[in-house]
Amino acid sequence: MIQVSTFQSDVTPPLGHPLCAGWYPPAKAVEDPLAALGLILVPDGEAPVVLCALDWAELSNHDYNRWRQELADAVGTAADRVAVHCIHAHDTPWPDRDAQDILDSYGCPDVIMSGDWAERVRAQTAEAAGAAMQRLQPCSDISIGEAKVDKIASNRRVMGEDGKVWAVRWTKTPDPAVRAAPEGIIDPMLKTIGFWNGDTALAVLHYYAVHPTSKDGTGVVTPEFVGLARNRRTQQDGHVPHIYFTGCGGNVTAGKYNDGIEDNRELFTTRIYAAMVASEENAQRQPLTGLNWDVEPVFLPPREDLNEEELLASIETAVQGAKVHSKAAIMLTYLRRREIPIPITCLHLNDRVAIVNLPGETFIEYQLHAQEARADAFVAVAGYGDLGTGYITLEGSSEEGGYEPVDAFVSEKSEKIMRAAIDKVVRGRD
Repeated sequence: MIQVSTFQSDVTPPLGHPLCAGWYPPAKAVEDPLAALGLILVPDGEAPVVLCALDWAELSNHDYNRWRQELADAVGTAADRVAVHCIHAHDTPWPDRDAQDILDSYGCPDVIMSGDWAERVRAQTAEAAGAAMQRLQPCSDISIGEAKVDKIASNRRVMGEDGKVWAVRWTKTPDPAVRAAPEGIIDPMLKTIGFWNGDTALAVLHYYAVHPTSKDGTGVVTPEFVGLARNRRTQQDGHVPHIYFTGCGGNVTAGKYNDGIEDNRELFTTRIYAAMVASEENAQRQPLTGLNWDVEPVFLPPREDLNEEELLASIETAVQGAKVHSKAAIMLTYLRRREIPIPITCLHLNDRVAIVNLPGETFIEYQLHAQEARADAFVAVAGYGDLGTGYITLEGSSEEGGYEPVDAFVSEKSEKIMRAAIDKVVRGRD
């Protein structure tokens, strides 16, 4: 028998707290609260597995590992059996304590984090997970379904005839010529996995790959259209917990369909909600007879041009802004922890359902690779795990140009490592 439980904790930052590691203005208002939402699965005679989604922009390096360890300690499992992901709404926090410590030592306080708020909400979430272990229920069945999302995702890298990036689709794209370009490489499907005790729904997980941001840099905190759709679905489903995971959206935005008009957030919320409902309506039930968890630790090499002395020098340059300080400190933190492995994991439910958990702002090609590696299975993919990597691009992305290679913290040589690890976990090491 497999038992499940869910947990929830508030992770809304206080006013004035930095957002997106200082890349955007600090929190000046809270339009919608932020949550940490998690699912715990406990197979007979085995340690629990935890899947957790945070309504944050990112979580990187040692702070990512601290989250995994504290959740693991709370439920009595190993950190390698815990996957934590961010939804990546931009006007939300991005904690990295070690990077902020570097900035503190150079007289740059409160750039990435402020006070001990991030540590306190981590402890509170772990406490909520521990309490959820007292509410375990048998899980007899799972359901799987998918539905196409209408007019949201588009590839950010609009390619020209010369094979180079011709234009970039940002969060919003006012240029009608750029919006008119084809969608490019995306995964248009939202995938849903439900957990049931007989006819009683216990939890529902949703997966979709896109930068979930309609507007940013406002200082107004919100989980954006994916979080709002999730909340709406939970409320209208008798408060059955719905948990949303963003897939490999590193090079996927809503830019083709987002001209910056104010009501686009509600428009996109409605479209995601409709896909969630349709995915559940299309779902097929099957008894849950088995659970396996595969882990492949990887070492993703830092970008070849990262140099500790140069990064420290950029932090010392007082005329540069918070984004430069923040980026350099997070890059340096990754450079210093490069010998600490990053887990790539897969939760196998029965023989034909797999949930792949990946680090970084991962390109959509990795999600499609995971699905192709198990073409016989229903494969859902969560990205935005350990974000110490920044973007995880493809070998040759820098030659094509565009934005992402500039903000990648790991080498393009990571592609082969990523693909090999995905193959191992999604195929169950067969």
